[in-house]
Amino acid sequence: MMFQKFGKKPTGERLARLQKSPNYQSGKFVNFNLTPQITEGYTMLGVMYEFFFKKAERRFPIDIIPSVKTDLLNLLSGDDVLVWFGHSSYFMQVNGKRMLVDPVFSGNASPIPGSIKAFEGTDRYTVDDMPNIDYLFISHDHYDHLDYETIVKLKPKIKKVICGLGVGAHFEYWGYAASDIIEKDWNEKIELGDGFIVNTTPARHFSGRGLSRCNTLWQSYVLQTPTMKIFIGGDSGYDTHFATIGKEHGPFDLAILENGQYDKKWRYIHSLPDEVLKAAEELKAKRLFPVHSSKFALANHAWDEPLSKITALNQEAVLSIITPMIGERVNLKDVDQQFTNWWENVK
Repeated sequence: MMFQKFGKKPTGERLARLQKSPNYQSGKFVNFNLTPQITEGYTMLGVMYEFFFKKAERRFPIDIIPSVKTDLLNLLSGDDVLVWFGHSSYFMQVNGKRMLVDPVFSGNASPIPGSIKAFEGTDRYTVDDMPNIDYLFISHDHYDHLDYETIVKLKPKIKKVICGLGVGAHFEYWGYAASDIIEKDWNEKIELGDGFIVNTTPARHFSGRGLSRCNTLWQSYVLQTPTMKIFIGGDSGYDTHFATIGKEHGPFDLAILENGQYDKKWRYIHSLPDEVLKAAEELKAKRLFPVHSSKFALANHAWDEPLSKITALNQEAVLSIITPMIGERVNLKDVDQQFTNWWENVK
């Protein structure tokens, strides 16, 4: 099982196709602009030493993370809702279609068992709690977004997988039919029928499982439904692509952007909170949902800093930010729905 978790490298026709991508150069996918993994002035060795040997305060919560349980199996067909599972995993039902994004239900964000464990209380949901899913969106193949155990258990419930070039190799290796995988490059359009359209859009990040780096494509998505437009951001450092996407596809009813597991030492591949607010503005988002926090400690900041910092910064910007607890029902059409700063009373 250990080696199965690594997935499969693209080969054959799949490899030949991705090699033709304008975003594939010298044997790997690249970002539009130069994207160092480590910010100038720092070293990878120094970053690794700090992460493993320096004890940052409050990286892990002492208390159990609060959550609620929404019955996803018995939603009314007319309900337009979003339910967050912590980190970057969430369920959406919009205009009768059920969608799941980057689900991680194994309790671990690493191929090594027990190495990056979910905070206590955040694993409220399991695959058994999921209804049948029309579209499974995968932003990229890192372990905190593409979880082997979850994907294998979900297989009977998934109708179609939507992912970036090369990522489909993992799914086929894990038993998914090639006909059920929609694998796209940046800036492609997917007509799903019934008024649903997906445009694949760039992100500023990287990919890879095991020793392979950037051999599959990372991306974001513009989800157009008959009544809403939602930006599924995936992982991304701040760059010019947000303004471009906003100009070409905005405005958005909701932008879902990563805000967590950041550090100025790797700011090119993960956005800092002030950059998240700037990206939401450039996307022309009516509401912002900051994710990528509150479940795993993948950086040295305090576990609650992403949410506390972005809400504090937003007091001046006054952008409409939604901050649900894990499992809390977000009514997508209710722009007046209020949320608490639930993290403030959690040690």
